[in-house]
Amino acid sequence: MANQSSSCPILCASFNQDNSGFAISTKDGFKIFDSNTGRLCYERSFGAFIIVEMLYSSSLLAIVGAGEQPSLSPRRLCLFNTATGAPLRELPFLTSILAVRLNRKRHLIERRTVIPLLSTFHRRLLVVLQENTYIYDSNSLAMLDTIDTVPNLKGLCAFSPSLDGCFLALPASTTKGAVLVYNVMELQSHCEIDAHRSPLAAIALSSNGTYIATASEQGTIIRVHLVSEATKSYSFRRGTYPSTIFSLSFAPSLQLPDILAATSSSGSVHIFSLGFDTNQRSCSPSCASQCCFCRSQKMKYDFD
Repeated sequence: MANQSSSCPILCASFNQDNSGFAISTKDGFKIFDSNTGRLCYERSFGAFIIVEMLYSSSLLAIVGAGEQPSLSPRRLCLFNTATGAPLRELPFLTSILAVRLNRKRHLIERRTVIPLLSTFHRRLLVVLQENTYIYDSNSLAMLDTIDTVPNLKGLCAFSPSLDGCFLALPASTTKGAVLVYNVMELQSHCEIDAHRSPLAAIALSSNGTYIATASEQGTIIRVHLVSEATKSYSFRRGTYPSTIFSLSFAPSLQLPDILAATSSSGSVHIFSLGFDTNQRSCSPSCASQCCFCRSQKMKYDFD
């Protein structure tokens, strides 16, 4: 297993919007698994991909090649149908695509007929480049808006798939940890949050769009803000010494208390609870039994 993993490294790993499935990509193609059972749901072997983004459990994927083949350029986004095994549409860009996010919002439309309600889906497709983020209607691929951003070399972004709080978070500065929060459905800026003194290393939005979590390049403090009011609700200390935060992730629960997990270069996973009194603004190692659980053990999964 070790030899297989080293010879076939994972290029990307991503969950879908409700965490019911996840995609894994290597230089040989990509696979989609069921999160609950680990069952292989779909497999495609035709080159290396750096982005495989799912739309819930539908047959629609947004995929971006790693550039190892001329047909799999990192500057070309392909909307792919797993049911037919064929591409639907392609979108070319001038620079490499760093992140892609998908969403859909369901509306019930009343009609005075035998069928009282009709369901329609308003989908959003977000494409993050180094200095621009594009917002599309993924049904028609009509461009709805363009956000000019500060240089975003890592493609940092967070997207909430909530029906009521559909927000996009992007870095707003290269010198400090400021976050731009954008309302994707209303196509307007919601707020800007000054979260850290150092530049951002990780961002995450809760699934219901209520909270945004951030970590800076220092990696010692994780802050959680209430999106609606742009106010700080929680501040968690990950550790005393600087560390690189690889990812932040909220639990998929739509109700409080929420759970926030952080992975870092220290080889540990920290799990924080947002379920305690909001007047208690910070969490230190002394209250670890109440709101923080740390696993110092590295976890490994094989997908071959």
